[in-house]
Amino acid sequence: MATILQAFQKLHPGSAKLYAGSLTTFPSGVTHDIRHLTPFSIFIDHAKGSHKWDVDGNDIIDFVMGHGALFLGHSYPALVDAVSEQVRKGTHYGASHEQELRWGRLVQELVPSAEAVRFTSSGTEATLMAIRLARAYTGRDKILKFDYHFHGWHDSVVGARFAESDIPRSVGVPAATLSNTLSIPQNDIKLVEERLAQDDVACVILEPSGASWGTLPLTEHFLADLRETTRRYGTLLIFDEVVTGFRVSSGGVQKHFGISPDLTTLAKILAGGLPGGAVVGKGDILSLIEFRDDAQWNESRRIAHPGTYNANPLSAAAGTTMLSLIGDGQFHAQADALNSKLVAGLNRVLEKKAIPGCAYGLASYFHIALGQECPRPKAGIEWPWEDGNLPARTPLPIAVALKRALLNHGVDLMGMTGGFVSGVHKEGDIDSTIDAFEAAVGEMQAEGIL
Repeated sequence: MATILQAFQKLHPGSAKLYAGSLTTFPSGVTHDIRHLTPFSIFIDHAKGSHKWDVDGNDIIDFVMGHGALFLGHSYPALVDAVSEQVRKGTHYGASHEQELRWGRLVQELVPSAEAVRFTSSGTEATLMAIRLARAYTGRDKILKFDYHFHGWHDSVVGARFAESDIPRSVGVPAATLSNTLSIPQNDIKLVEERLAQDDVACVILEPSGASWGTLPLTEHFLADLRETTRRYGTLLIFDEVVTGFRVSSGGVQKHFGISPDLTTLAKILAGGLPGGAVVGKGDILSLIEFRDDAQWNESRRIAHPGTYNANPLSAAAGTTMLSLIGDGQFHAQADALNSKLVAGLNRVLEKKAIPGCAYGLASYFHIALGQECPRPKAGIEWPWEDGNLPARTPLPIAVALKRALLNHGVDLMGMTGGFVSGVHKEGDIDSTIDAFEAAVGEMQAEGIL
């Protein structure tokens, strides 16, 4: 009987060939870190709805969903029509246009804290701008983040999903820059308060779902405590909702939990699957980007913000259409219900096969931890907090084997141990995924991987 690796190689000869060629063009043959997979990455030919097909013709149920950007799946008809129409009208005017205004107003309608909006071209650019705004507004240099929380890859946030408080990841980042970034474990409000009491922290930035889009969830009261503490010390609170914005609810985590930050960073779903990001929040903070009838202000105090593709017509057309379609929450209800079914099914498989691990999530995203004991959700899908311990992280060899095995059975995860359910996934997709998971972990057991 073929091993998981042998089956993977047999099923994907076209991807193997293309990957060999890509090694002469791209570092490690990929254009995004998370797409790296040994012995080669999968190459996709086309996609539609909740499925995609690789260059070898394999039909794959997709839970990558454009790295979380495709809340309505691949090539949703209304989005295709909107972008196609805009291409005919023009792709870049080099000027203001009505579509960007419609887009910005929809963001204001949906996101509770969005008094003002500034568009960027990506999530990384959004967090960069949010941090610069916070420093300018407070007159302070230092930022406080949390271990494993990801905020893009610019120098202030480094870009590695590691515990920076224990193992700094600073290759290529000047020590002077790194010295202004503080990283501490999440969920310890006393530690946050001790640091903010020194009155030199401009902002606290975090993923409000918990580290790595909820892989390591926050304790129940941490967000509310953080809001109160930052306000007391005059430190701005930034929610990085690049992943969770318009996913956890139509207004993101902040609407779901009823906690409003000073600034929010957005991307992914925001632009309907095209490139696009934004910083939104309090008007007096974003007013630091304003031009004023004051030469000194404009020359030395205003924050400059160019960007060739900021609010470009194509992204604005896709973003406006996406937000118009999902604003009423109907797609959220469908995606959340299917995700709940999926998480429950994955946990049943683990229990049936006596495999240590768990599946959990929030709204329409899920995570899988394998190879270590961890409690499973007793009701719903959220992490069952008991003593505040973090869920087990899947050892890399197990995660790689799971990724390959599920691809062999026609399922693609985001990274190696998680995924996004869209508003267009079907009951059959979920049933097939649960069956694929049972087959995959069974094969992993047979090979001694689990």
